[in-house]
Amino acid sequence: MFQKIILALVRGGNGKILIFIIAIALCFFIYKKFSANEHSVVSHDVLVEKIEAMGKVELAKFTVKDVIEKKIIKEWWPDSKVLMIAVGEAAGCIDLSKIKASDVKKSGDSILVTLPKPEICYVKINHEKSKVYDISGVYFKEDTKALVEDVYKIAEKELTKEVLQMGILEETRKNAYKMLKPVFENISGKRVGILIRQRAN
Repeated sequence: MFQKIILALVRGGNGKILIFIIAIALCFFIYKKFSANEHSVVSHDVLVEKIEAMGKVELAKFTVKDVIEKKIIKEWWPDSKVLMIAVGEAAGCIDLSKIKASDVKKSGDSILVTLPKPEICYVKINHEKSKVYDISGVYFKEDTKALVEDVYKIAEKELTKEVLQMGILEETRKNAYKMLKPVFENISGKRVGILIRQRAN
């Protein structure tokens, strides 16, 4: 039938229409041939941007109490001393803004996300709950203030050591698997596996 149509067009002097039809058929043939080699490319940029937007996520919080004593030994005068019970809190977090596109890998219907190393977000002293119990050997108001401020700084450093020894980073790591996995699966709509770096990027 197709041949009859072509012969009719040729006999009728419709050569231009014939050329037009052949051109369309040729284009269709080329399109079908090359489209057979098409493949999909999935981009993770949107997922990475959504994760980065979450920033630092607190995954563990410790409350710590410590007794701090500082003495200033003097040769000719009575020693200066301050005794304080410091109460503070520390938070362990993971900074999701450090995630790169290379940290998100797709395999079939699942995604593997490599997270940065857990870190301490902050350690802060609760000034309302902390108390200075004893100050001795200090005779000037300015000296008393300076000594107390110095003890607060010491307390902050000591509390940082305490929470590290208590395992705040390991607790942060454990909670990352439990808390972030469902969040990422909700964002991506896929199954998500999580790896956490042992070292900083």
